[in-house]
Amino acid sequence: MKLHNQYLKLHSQFGGAAEISVTMDELAFTFGCTHRNAMHIVNKMIQLEWVQWTPKRGRGSRSLLQFLVPSEEIALQSMMQAISRKDVHKAIEGIKTHASSSSLQDTLQGWLLTYFGHHSEIRSDKQIDTLRLPITQQLHTFDPLHMNLLAESFVSSHVFDGLVRRSGERDKIVPSLAHAWEVDESRTIWTFFLRKEVLFHHGKVLTAKDVVYSLGRLMRTSKRTLYSYIFKEIQQVHALNPSTVQITLKQPNELFLPFLCTSRAAIVPRDLEGMDESNFGRRPVGTGPFKVVDMNEDTCVLEVFPYYFQGRAHLDRVEILYVPWDTETDSSDTGSAFHVIQNPSSTNSSSWSRIHSESYIRKFVTCNTQKKGPLSDPLLRAKIVSCLIDNSISVSQNSIEDQEISLQISTIPQYASDAEFIATKLGRQGYSCTVVSVSPEEFKGPVRLESDLIVFSLFRDEDEQLRLFDLYLTLSQHIEPHTRADIEGWLYTIAREPNPEARSESFRIIENRLLEEHHLYILYEKPTQTAYLPSVRGVSFNSQGWVDLRHLWFPPLLSTDSTT
Repeated sequence: MKLHNQYLKLHSQFGGAAEISVTMDELAFTFGCTHRNAMHIVNKMIQLEWVQWTPKRGRGSRSLLQFLVPSEEIALQSMMQAISRKDVHKAIEGIKTHASSSSLQDTLQGWLLTYFGHHSEIRSDKQIDTLRLPITQQLHTFDPLHMNLLAESFVSSHVFDGLVRRSGERDKIVPSLAHAWEVDESRTIWTFFLRKEVLFHHGKVLTAKDVVYSLGRLMRTSKRTLYSYIFKEIQQVHALNPSTVQITLKQPNELFLPFLCTSRAAIVPRDLEGMDESNFGRRPVGTGPFKVVDMNEDTCVLEVFPYYFQGRAHLDRVEILYVPWDTETDSSDTGSAFHVIQNPSSTNSSSWSRIHSESYIRKFVTCNTQKKGPLSDPLLRAKIVSCLIDNSISVSQNSIEDQEISLQISTIPQYASDAEFIATKLGRQGYSCTVVSVSPEEFKGPVRLESDLIVFSLFRDEDEQLRLFDLYLTLSQHIEPHTRADIEGWLYTIAREPNPEARSESFRIIENRLLEEHHLYILYEKPTQTAYLPSVRGVSFNSQGWVDLRHLWFPPLLSTDSTT
């Protein structure tokens, strides 16, 4: 593989010409070696019929080097060697470095996909099933307190459990670590009865003290995290006995039980108190069907937890790899490419099936009217939104004053392309736009209130009402006072409404108000889909629309030999 890289480096150094005039000094400099070693490298390439060499004698003389093989073919060979050695990240880096054309990149990616999917082997008369999955978000932590990304939440949902969980049916909540629960007439005192003998991955038994510790971590944190508006409403968590825990709220909140289904409310062991929290985020200990056995910046490896209280998962091992591009899967009939793919970009082969998880991604932009600036003018907000809707508006239709307006658009890196799209579209109408992209953690800070336009997203899944509450509470921070007061009033009503359909109607009222006053503009909404090969069994979805790994299985390997 080193020789491949030297060929590509040489080819790139001299502009990709089919034939070059070169001195030994230049070759040695390019390879970073002595004259003797440079000649040795060239001789290897000659033996492989990659190059033709016509030497000229004399120091400083220029010899002729002819490239006989396209650089793309050498790059492909190099990447295939990396894949065969399971050096996936070396292959990815090579593709990014050497794929000079989209067709070559598609070819290289197609080969890379053979690494992913379902792989089985027989060990000691047992079939060991491994599923390799690509993700396009880099994983940082699985600590329920510190997670920011959906991909982290996806992994976390297989490592941890909550007191209760979603059943898969809309608005239905069923037992998990708690086998039953009660609430008093005031709807502020919730009592949960825990299952007995539930094991954490490190062998300790779950007790009510673990629940007290887990929720206490949320209550004590100074971070502004997703759903903090709910867990900050907890007044007290008390262990009545080893298997019973009582949670007292400051005031009734009908979103509290749905919150306990989320990965944010996952139960961690109380002995985490003596551990390094940063290490816990990378090697977490939960009660879930899989345990994390390895994690680095590119790879997360899960192994089945055989003592899971709801029954052993069918898969033995899951390897999740960060692949920093949107993976294509155009022509995989082989059975060795992806068996399970989240958000496939194109799956045309008849061997693939699609299933829709009933979850959606909505991207939108909102106006910050708390900032003293042009968007406090409702007429200008309306004009800005009309520019985003209607491509026919021209610069000549805008006033000179409009054309002198500068707008700052803030977002996070995952949505930077949407922000750039808005900036380009408004730029065509004469508005000067600057995009500021910051980390999710920084995005929670003052940057939003310093911007004019803010690009958000909403993941519409079974937790949609929780997300909407959090979203509108956040939006109200940068909306003019009279609209803010109305939104906060509706949110107060929603929190005390036991009927989910009535809550949905109130959320629609808030959305319509924001749209009518041009505080909010929805860019687009698209469903999340999963493509999978027919060999996959047990495909189902968790509350976030991700494939639930605990139910996946594959038919056993059948021997072609028949014995009597």
